Amino acid sequence: MNERCQESLREIYHMTYLIVCKLLSEIYEHIHCLYKLSDAVSMLDMLQSFAHACTLSDYVRPEFTDTLAIKEGWHPVLEKISFEKPVANNTYITEGSNFIIITGPNMSGKSTYLKQIALSQIMAQIGSFVPAEYSSFRIAEQIFTRIGMDDDIETNSSTFMKEMKEIAYIIQNANDRSLIIIDELGRGTSAEEGIGICYAVCEYLLNLKAFTLFATHFLELCQIDALYPNVENNYFEVQHVRSSYGSREKIAYTYVLSKGHTEEKNYGLKAAEVSSLPPSIIQDAKEIITLISRQMSQQRSTPETLMKKAIYHLANMLVQTARNSRLDPDSLRIYLKGLKKKYKTDCLAAEQVPTEDQQ
Repeated sequence: MNERCQESLREIYHMTYLIVCKLLSEIYEHIHCLYKLSDAVSMLDMLQSFAHACTLSDYVRPEFTDTLAIKEGWHPVLEKISFEKPVANNTYITEGSNFIIITGPNMSGKSTYLKQIALSQIMAQIGSFVPAEYSSFRIAEQIFTRIGMDDDIETNSSTFMKEMKEIAYIIQNANDRSLIIIDELGRGTSAEEGIGICYAVCEYLLNLKAFTLFATHFLELCQIDALYPNVENNYFEVQHVRSSYGSREKIAYTYVLSKGHTEEKNYGLKAAEVSSLPPSIIQDAKEIITLISRQMSQQRSTPETLMKKAIYHLANMLVQTARNSRLDPDSLRIYLKGLKKKYKTDCLAAEQVPTEDQQ
């Protein structure tokens, strides 16, 4: 019975093969029409999805300039899976301020924000509306990302080695028209080596005109803006609330991006307190961090570097205005007066910074 079943099965396979061969021979002469049909259907499907996105959502049509500017942008995927609309944030990157360092506590929204920028860039360049109130993009030839913290057992690469391979590929292939997104680098090694590698990578990328967003927990990197005027510091704000069970303080996330770098200290410990770590370990960690922080010295900006940075930013804004301004004469005059006022404020703030001798 088994042999009869196998023989019947082979006969069915043979009949099927003959039918398929006959079908292919009949449609072979019309294969070019099927290719055109599949191309037309796929194009229609893409255009229909674009139309669906721009009519049934509050997306906007992007502009293409030499600036990446997003007003009140949000993550398109997060909007679909969350119960409420995500917190919207602004983005502004130009050739004069092309390197953005982003800091903030764990779970404050750094990774989501970086992915949001990459998704918006892709959506704009394939012809879709983007989730924002206003958006302007510079055409990116490539988008390079270094996101995640996984090892690779297939290539025998540790977490740190995989990080180094990814950043090496970015350095070797990025150019002035690239969009580079790096979500934490150097986490797989010691803090000293991680900071050193991050600092060196930042200095290399700063020589390019690529638009770069660099999220990190190494707050020492925030001081690099004292040396390079095209560096901007942004951070995600958080609020402190008292626990209902006593005096324990917890972090409330706002997911709001602001200028500057985070002033939060030991936010990793606050996240650890929420976990199941014993209180004794948390207390020991706090004492050890206090001892280490006393031995660290922070680099401070000098009046000279702050003055140069104010001049650089004024020149950059004037160049951007000359290239892209669509303001009428009266509005342009008001805008230039605002730039002048901000420049005077920055110069006054630079003069009030104490010098090393005064310190």
